[in-house]
Amino acid sequence: MKKILLIEDNLEMRENTAEILELAKYTVITAQNGKEGVKLANSELPDLIICDIMMPELDGYGVLHMLIKDASTGSIPFIFLTAKAEKGDYRKGMNMGADDYLTKPFDDMELLNAVETRLKKNEMLKDEFIRTSDGLNDFLNQVNGDQLAKLSSERDSRIYKKKELVYQEGNNPKSIYFINKGKVKTFKSNLDGKEYITNLYKEGDFIGYNSLLEEELFSESAMTLEDSEIVVIPKESFFKLIYGNREIAGKFIKILSDNVKEKEDRLLKLAYNSVRKRVAEALIMLQSMYKKDGEKVFSMLISRDDLAGIVGTSTETVIRTLSDFKDEKLIEISGSNITLINSDKLHSMKN
Repeated sequence: MKKILLIEDNLEMRENTAEILELAKYTVITAQNGKEGVKLANSELPDLIICDIMMPELDGYGVLHMLIKDASTGSIPFIFLTAKAEKGDYRKGMNMGADDYLTKPFDDMELLNAVETRLKKNEMLKDEFIRTSDGLNDFLNQVNGDQLAKLSSERDSRIYKKKELVYQEGNNPKSIYFINKGKVKTFKSNLDGKEYITNLYKEGDFIGYNSLLEEELFSESAMTLEDSEIVVIPKESFFKLIYGNREIAGKFIKILSDNVKEKEDRLLKLAYNSVRKRVAEALIMLQSMYKKDGEKVFSMLISRDDLAGIVGTSTETVIRTLSDFKDEKLIEISGSNITLINSDKLHSMKN
């Protein structure tokens, strides 16, 4: 049963609206002012929020502003409820990121239709999109709107050869990138030209958006690990999408949060794990990212330099460690190709 938070300072309106929603089989929690509503939104994480604008303590605009800043509540569908029908109020609310707007008085069906529409749309966007160019189109089309049609026409799919730069550290970001086919690494280089691989990406991943959102130069470079097909989305189109749609913004907030956690975990392992364990973990990470469904044994072509960049050690050390793993019958090596034959032992390797 879907949970709806209703924030309304007028007792009669609050009770009547809650009754309509409860009769339609929704679970309803109520708040009589904006501050109480923000607390309930954070603790209850409802499926949808209906909020009056003119309220004591904290008005509806303030409620929306506070909830959007929080990753846990930023993508919850939000419907404004108000007795004021001026276009300026409507425009302000929608520009801030509200999903819909109901003007008092409203009838039962207006309320229920607005609620059902927003919940259905949000459910579609919660689903993982199929990680292909067609899947990207389907995902964006679920949000709908003229700007998305324009965005679709502006997208440009490009073929990148193996070891070709997608973007370079220090350059000004002008696009974000969606990997339709292939594998990509991001990396930083020190003054001696030695690389540290900051992350690995596969089909269905977005890259390059961190610097774009932070309005900074690229802090790392991106290069293909194999021949790849990448969809390029222009900066202006991306910003229109993010600022104009809370669901899409919520998706990217989630991606950003996950990426930060992954990088923190990797830095901790680099600091405290032995080289042997780090090499094992790098191989397991490659398997978890790139092993295809139905593939019994994982193999991958990867240069020793790239593997050293993931592990954070010298190429020579990686070569010696891989040789040890081969002698221990944990992996097989054929040129640049590495095959994992005992993943469980690599995964449980002691420090």
